[in-house]
Amino acid sequence: MSQAGKDSIKRAVDDISGELLTLSHNIHSNPELGFEEHKAARWQAELLEKHGFAVEKPYCGLETAYRATRRFGKGGARIAFMAEYDALSGFGHACGHNIIASAAVGAGIALSAAAEANTDCEVIVMGTPGEEGNGGKVYLVEHGAFESVDFALMMHPSTENVIGRSALAAQGVDVEYRGRPVHSASPEKGVNALTSLIALFNAIDTLRQVWPDTGRCNGIITEGGKASNIVPDLAKGRFTVRAGRKRELVAMVKQIEQAAQSAARLTGAELTFETSPLFAERYPNMTMGERFKAHLEEMGETVGYPNPKARVGSSDVGNVSMVVPTIHDYLYIASKEVLGHTNEFREAAKSARADEVVLLSAKALALTGWDLATDEALRARARKEFEENACFD
Repeated sequence: MSQAGKDSIKRAVDDISGELLTLSHNIHSNPELGFEEHKAARWQAELLEKHGFAVEKPYCGLETAYRATRRFGKGGARIAFMAEYDALSGFGHACGHNIIASAAVGAGIALSAAAEANTDCEVIVMGTPGEEGNGGKVYLVEHGAFESVDFALMMHPSTENVIGRSALAAQGVDVEYRGRPVHSASPEKGVNALTSLIALFNAIDTLRQVWPDTGRCNGIITEGGKASNIVPDLAKGRFTVRAGRKRELVAMVKQIEQAAQSAARLTGAELTFETSPLFAERYPNMTMGERFKAHLEEMGETVGYPNPKARVGSSDVGNVSMVVPTIHDYLYIASKEVLGHTNEFREAAKSARADEVVLLSAKALALTGWDLATDEALRARARKEFEENACFD
């Protein structure tokens, strides 16, 4: 890409910098939980429509999802920038999704400005709600939203600049036991729901011995009775299960369900066992990621690679990475001492550095999108890497 072309994309972001930062600040100041992000989705849609995008909203049956599209020429690569904009219960935007949304919108507008007179491509901004546990992208993948996408790109605020970070497969499990309440003076006449739940916790501790090294399960008791002298007739638990691979996770959850059934039979309690959407492991496309890294470094950022021994979390973007070449790379907005999903990270998400990251990310994402739109050999390498590395089980 010529220097003039790079400069034109950067200028396009600078020209709308005020609008992008206003969007970021407005989303941050008005936190909305997953699938309730009506204001955030509307603000993004309005800005994209202002800059020539056709917006479909609701999208795939989700009220706060959207797909914004601009088509240039005939054929060409279909490049999607993914936006997240849900907040955390009790912590607001302590994951910085206001930055992700604003960067994606900015990247789409900037790439479309460059593509207008120069290339065949389709520029897409995909509004993906409910990432924090709700699995908006899982739903969108299952309903075909990415069947008409060739490459998917997004960034995430962090405490370091890195590309190529993987993630574990994850799934939430909700367990409910219903028993029969009696006074503790006559426990034989009741059915102790809490006993079944505690038995499940103990069974999970036993199962850890046979799980893969990456297998993890954390749980809490969300309901365990109201009085110590009454046999609890209702007990609820919530668990998060993780594994290195989707197929390993499926097997682990099945074992947990079998253990839950055994714990119900132990007391005679009635079991309800429910699972949340399954987040697949992530397959970062390094062909695309290296371009993103190079563009950031040209703008003065130092970008590295993740520590292979570092613990990683989970995200619904993993499901996208199993159907299309995907990047989900990181830029710092706070020091490494600051943990995500905390009040400190929430404050960092509206800082001067956060504003800088919105614009840097929009530029680097748009430049990477331009590379994909104009470089057939790059597209071929990205697809080849995807076909060789992604697992589809």
